[in-house]
Amino acid sequence: MNSFEISGNIVDIINKRIFPGTLTIKDGKIANIERDEGKHYAPYIMPGFIDSHVHIESSMLVPSEFARLASVHGTVATVSDPHEIANVLGIEGVKFMLENGNSVPFKFYFGAPSCVPATTFETSGAAITAEEIETLFSEYNIKYLSEMMNFPGVLNEFPEVMEKISIAKKFGVPVDGHAPGLRGNDAKKYIDAGITTDHECYTLEEALEKISYGMKILIREGSAAKNFDALAPLIDSHPDKCMFCSDDKHPDELAAGHINELVKRAVSNVSDLFDVLRIACLNPVEHYNLDVGLLRKGDDADFIVVDNVKDFNVLKTFVKGNLTAENGTTLLKSIPVKNINKFNAEKKVPGDFRIIPKDGKIRVIEAFDGQLITNQIITEEKSENGNLVSDTENDILKIAVVNRYENAKPALGFIKNFELKKGAIASSVGHDSHNIIAVGTTDEELSRAVNAIIETKGGMAVAEGMSIEVLPLPVAGLMASEDGYEVARKYSLLNKKARELGSPLHAPFMTLSFMALLVIPNLKLSDKGLFDGNKFEFVDLHFE
Repeated sequence: MNSFEISGNIVDIINKRIFPGTLTIKDGKIANIERDEGKHYAPYIMPGFIDSHVHIESSMLVPSEFARLASVHGTVATVSDPHEIANVLGIEGVKFMLENGNSVPFKFYFGAPSCVPATTFETSGAAITAEEIETLFSEYNIKYLSEMMNFPGVLNEFPEVMEKISIAKKFGVPVDGHAPGLRGNDAKKYIDAGITTDHECYTLEEALEKISYGMKILIREGSAAKNFDALAPLIDSHPDKCMFCSDDKHPDELAAGHINELVKRAVSNVSDLFDVLRIACLNPVEHYNLDVGLLRKGDDADFIVVDNVKDFNVLKTFVKGNLTAENGTTLLKSIPVKNINKFNAEKKVPGDFRIIPKDGKIRVIEAFDGQLITNQIITEEKSENGNLVSDTENDILKIAVVNRYENAKPALGFIKNFELKKGAIASSVGHDSHNIIAVGTTDEELSRAVNAIIETKGGMAVAEGMSIEVLPLPVAGLMASEDGYEVARKYSLLNKKARELGSPLHAPFMTLSFMALLVIPNLKLSDKGLFDGNKFEFVDLHFE
């Protein structure tokens, strides 16, 4: 590895100072830091940004492609939960992510998925046992136990749940949390069990309460859930208790920006520069014990060069001394990928999406733009020719979840706020088990959109009449195997097509993907039926 020197205004986060200086890099390490008294430099050299909680699979890119896009924005590392691919392929999926991530100069820190499957109320492709979690900790560079979504299991001290937490404690690694809306004694019990973080707070009050019990809060701004504005006051009040994360970042938005955007927003809100950089760079390293450099002598040469500390336009990104991006262009090469998958569903016909009416009221999922939570509303059913149908005038649309691992009848329900006036959209990205999920205005178009996904063994599709547009996702039905920027372009066009059908949602496919996520209240749909996330039980579509 070549040695080199680089000069600029060095941003020392730990000692809260900025000084003109020169770094000497040798063999990927910072060999020396020299203060250049009296010199005046334009650019600033600072530690790289870290996404403290992200599912790489949600970018629809394999890790090596994610790195190509993220490095342009000054990201040098991610704390990544691979439970999406784990729900499809189990521990073999985790190994795929580790191996592919190691193929590029970027620091991926994958966790051991704690909840695969997320619940027993859906069909997943695999399960990860406590024994396999121990294997991941003992044989791989696993830094933490991924988000413990099964908070009822923690509160009720389910043996397998507690065993997984115990294994993490044995290896001395943190346990990530996931407990939206959990408050009071239940929140305290959850945290006292050893859960150290939560990225699901959507009110400041909830976040402050959890901090008071000893938890750290991840300020999330992703493609679906956006909590930055609600939680921004924590940057000033508790900079030692926060980190930035995206959780889920679709490829078009990743191409546009990453953690750098949160840093810029926070500084523009007149938050202290060093508090913001502590949250973006330092806190994840300390909390997860990451070997990411922080501009100290002997550290890995992981740093970025920006034009100033107001706009944070990234001029260069270095990981272990490797220049990975420069002036908005990635310098990482695409890596050939071997597709791995599990997809056994057979094509459907419109009749599979029929619902027998009962001349009464029905439960409807109420979705919200930018949120993972939903509400339940009750409305009159609409039927035609002995079939409950979508009511486009009142925005009550049919939604379906189709088991992709074995042939089975679709689970059906209704949803509000997608506002499609025609056509249907479908996706094999359906958290967390990643069955096919679709919403549409007619059974015929629902069937065509679902079948397009089955034909490609994974992807996203828009059906309008006889027209079909598809973005194939052949890697586990979650990720593409092509250039990340091309995937971003195709996804952007598909999203635009979905909005042209009438949806006002910022990211219709992202919102759709969470409508099967049973661990987020209130009403959701799995491949086995309509599910009440508050009571944690199935409910009937027909309300009596």
